[in-house]
Amino acid sequence: MSENKYEYDYPVTLCDLLTIAATRGASDLHLVCGYPPSLRIDGKITVLEYPYIKPYQMEAMLFSILENWQKETLETKWELDFSFSINGVARFRGNIMRQRGTYAAAFRVVPYTIPPFETLGLPSEIKNLCNLTRGLVLVTGATGSGKSTTLASLIDIINKTRCLSIITIEDPIEFLHRHNKSTVKQREIGADTHSFQDALKHVLRHDPDVILIGEMRDKESISIALTAAETGHLVFSTLHTQTAPQTISRIVDAFSDDNKDHIRQQLAGSLKAVISQQLIPMNSGNGRVVAVEYMISTPAIRNLIREGKDHQLYSAIQTGHNYGMCTMDQSLVKLYKQGKISYESVYEYCIDRAEVDRLINRSYIG
Repeated sequence: MSENKYEYDYPVTLCDLLTIAATRGASDLHLVCGYPPSLRIDGKITVLEYPYIKPYQMEAMLFSILENWQKETLETKWELDFSFSINGVARFRGNIMRQRGTYAAAFRVVPYTIPPFETLGLPSEIKNLCNLTRGLVLVTGATGSGKSTTLASLIDIINKTRCLSIITIEDPIEFLHRHNKSTVKQREIGADTHSFQDALKHVLRHDPDVILIGEMRDKESISIALTAAETGHLVFSTLHTQTAPQTISRIVDAFSDDNKDHIRQQLAGSLKAVISQQLIPMNSGNGRVVAVEYMISTPAIRNLIREGKDHQLYSAIQTGHNYGMCTMDQSLVKLYKQGKISYESVYEYCIDRAEVDRLINRSYIG
């Protein structure tokens, strides 16, 4: 790969920095002008011992790995999502944006190998979702909470065990899926289709059994996802919400008052499960462990969604142990009782401190 001549002013190339991120087990590489490169390792930012990046060095670094059409997009829209690979190292999900007149970038490290489900620390019941024939499954959480990894693992199970047609629409493509028992078509926004809206309008014409939508971004993508789930397809997608009840409210609130009742009816009929995730620092100081809220569709859950009683969903999840359901606070207390996370972390990441106190005092272990 040829490097822009200005990049030699900097001690290392962008590919060097990305390789360092992958080999040191970082989740992200951050680049901003006037500051050294930094890594996010186990949730914490670590500054690398390199000089501050100058604006022209930043531009040279970033443009050295972009295609011409990506450069044009960045120069006109001032932001860009894309993917990038270094052979034998890893794939990376990149985002470049303008800030204070200069470029800044963040790169998420995506392993070439999809982690097996059993290594993720997720409740075993979640694996059963791979046997569904239709409906909507949502994985939610903040950026960097492991949503993409969970989805990739579930799609990988389906790919290896069922003879289906799988289509993914991602911005950008993260984990690569090879054809196995299923065929997998992966479409990347910008490279394979112009937008989520365009891709979603045509996806049903490709005879899919399973559709993965990288993110339900607006009411149009939500509507298409719900319609696909209603009409016999298994749909997976993500939202940036913290809990299952918040997820329901976020979807409904994307629509006008005139349409909310209809959306609730669609959700009640098509939603199969909501998996909400957080990654919590481990007591050992090495690595993080996932805390999961898990809500599945039961007659009681469907009725609450249909009637707009989202505030009662939390209680239904609390008492849904027989179905494998678990609230975020129950998950956190269970991890604390197992000695995996600290008391302080429980309170830092919990939803309801009073509920956590109650669970700890009655020695809840899930």
